[in-house]
Formats: sequence, structure tokens, C-alpha cells
Amino acid sequence: MKFLKSSSVFFAIFCAVFMLCTSRTPLFAQNPDAPVNTAMQQLVSANTEFAVNLYAKYASLKENIFFSPYSISSALGMTYEGAQGETAKEMEKVFGFIQEAQKRREGTLSLFSEINKKDKQYELSTANALWVQAGYKLLDSYTNIVNEFYGSNITPLDFVNKAEESRLTINSWVEKQTHEKIKNIIPPPLPSGVSLILTNAIYFLGNWEKQFDVTATSDQKFWITPATSVKAPMMTFAQNPVYRGYTETETYQALNLPYKGEDLSMMIILPKSRDIKKLEAILSNSVISDCQQKTKNRMNVVVSIPKFKIETTYSLTEPLAGLGMKTAFQYPAADFSGIDGTHNLFISKIIHKAFVEVNETGTEAAAATAIMVEAGASPGPRPVIPVFVADHPFLFVIQQQATGNILFMGRVLDP
Repeated sequence: MKFLKSSSVFFAIFCAVFMLCTSRTPLFAQNPDAPVNTAMQQLVSANTEFAVNLYAKYASLKENIFFSPYSISSALGMTYEGAQGETAKEMEKVFGFIQEAQKRREGTLSLFSEINKKDKQYELSTANALWVQAGYKLLDSYTNIVNEFYGSNITPLDFVNKAEESRLTINSWVEKQTHEKIKNIIPPPLPSGVSLILTNAIYFLGNWEKQFDVTATSDQKFWITPATSVKAPMMTFAQNPVYRGYTETETYQALNLPYKGEDLSMMIILPKSRDIKKLEAILSNSVISDCQQKTKNRMNVVVSIPKFKIETTYSLTEPLAGLGMKTAFQYPAADFSGIDGTHNLFISKIIHKAFVEVNETGTEAAAATAIMVEAGASPGPRPVIPVFVADHPFLFVIQQQATGNILFMGRVLDP
């Protein structure tokens, strides 16, 4: 791959804490009561499709999976605002971005405002920031868009003469916004020729609406394969069964566990067999949406799930290229001229880090992605109470209940 050393851009998306840092005040005003509009619904559906497609790229790995599809698509949405031609078309295909600019931007802002609404019983925030080489000229049209619709502030840094100081400044921002769950997102040394770094962060901390009984947690078998088990701390409620959102098919069970305030929930999809590959083979946007819809119906369920903590690091360059976003990584084919008015910019590397911890109290999640862009019922018989024992690999998402927006997605192979 050819590099044009005179100009480059480094994008970072932080998927678990989005916080604003720096010098300009966002032009937008938050709307805590943002309705679920058509553009929002279209973006949420596109985000789910992207989540499933990206998950498939990692499904063959024999390890736990965890990432934030919302954060990745949100940050790459900022890069898309400056993309042109084939570069833009391929990004549309991968992320499902709405082509109509005003509709896309208003939908993006509505989602952003919904996540950042006030007066909630949990911590959830998202923010964007843009760090630019001092003296490097960005188009006013571009900076106005990312500021107004993505809430992104712009801060000048000296990547050329103070590369290490700049790197530590951005890493410190990430650590602060993720409550130190994501550290050293940009490893040393900072790539030479960097002109721009975009950061996006999301952070979540929520207590279960009904907490698990700490005294009832005990080590039980968890089947990491159909024939192999390990000991894992399995949680249950003091009073089981509990009244929760639940559905099942011949292939899987789905359980919805709300967090306090019931705006957000964790939805767990558990294969009925111990072989998760059978579930992954049918996983799709429609399966996720069907589970989201049907788990709105509550019933008594006997629940047992493991405590777990997952930390992941991914390179997203090859998976995204494999999904069809190829031109953005190629110089001189990439076209991000809507950012700076030149054809010098291309994405050279994307790194994504994520963290999640689930225990009896609730869930904490954080993540970060660094994208380097360089130039160059009726009465009847008594029902059987379902038993939901997640003692083998399962999928899970952390979602907004009202919109169905998937903030985080993961797989537990070994808790």
C-alpha cells in the first residue's frame, strides 16, 4: 500500500464512552424526548444489519466476542460525511448509511440525543471529538456538519513536533471517558504524517431492574463445547422464577433482562443445543428483530446466567474490507475530499478495543476504536415455566428498548 507522507488522518472511535472534550461548544441542542422517527428507525435497522455482518467475520474465532456496532458506525459515519464517489458507495453498502444527507444527519442527531438524554437511572453517554494537526486546513462545510449533527468538537494538536504528547493527550481523554476501562488505544509511536484524529466514545453503567442474589451465586459447569466444560460462577435470583421477557423457537431461547429504568436491557440468545454454530448459522437482522419484538411479552422464567468479564482488541481493516468497504483503504483510489478538499486521505488502520463486565448488580461496558486515515393469554392448563440456564455459549446484545438500537454485541464462549 502506498503512503503519501505529507498528509494523513487518524480516526478513533471509542465504543463505550462517548464524551466531549475540547474547545468548541457543539452547535446542537439535546432533545431528551427525541421521538423514534423514520430516519432513526432506518439507522437502527442498518446498525443491526452491520452488527450481524461484523459478528460473522469474527464468529470463527475460538474466543469470546464483544464490540460496539453503534460506536463503529457512528464514527465511520463522520468519515462518510467527507467521502465521495466509490468510497462513499462502498461505505453505504457496509453501514447502510442513508443517502439523503439531511435525513441521515437528522436521524443521526436524534439517536445521539436519545442516548444522551438526561434524567435517567443509569449512566449512558456518547460523544465525538476531532483532533487536527495545528495549521491543517479542513473544509468549513465538513467541520460544520460533524459539529452540528455529530456533536464533534475540534482541538488542534502538534502531531509533528509533539507526537508523543499528542498521543498521550488523546489516550488520556479515552481513559477518562471510559472510566479507565480502555487504555492506550493509540500505541506508540504515533504514525508519522497524521493530520487528523476523530474519536468517538460510549460508556454504559447500569444496575439490573431486579438484581441477582449474590449469596446464590455458585460455581457450576459451563459447556464451552458440546463435550468440554469449565467451572463458572452462575448467578440466579433469590426468588426464581422471575417475570421477564422471553421467547423460544426450536433452535434457541431468548431472554430480555432490563436495567433499572427499563430504557435499556440485555437480550441473551441461547441455543437449545450446546453447539452455538447452529445458532450462528441462522443469525440475521430478522432473527434479532424477531427476538426484540417477542421478548416484549413477559412470563415467569427460571433464570441462571454466568458472571463474566470480556476484554477484546480487534483490527477492523480486513473485516470491513471483506464486507465491501475496500476503496477507503486504498491510495490513491480513496476519496475523502469532502474533509479537506484534496484526494490525499485514505484509511490505513482501524483498531477496536472493548470491555464488558456482568455481575449480580448490573453491567459496565466500554470500548474504543482507532481509525488511522493517512494521505497518500386465555385461561387453560397451567403453563410450563421455561427454564433459561445459560450454561453453554450464547449471544448477547445491550440495547435501547424503545428504538431497538444495539449499543453493544457479544458472544460468551468461556466466562
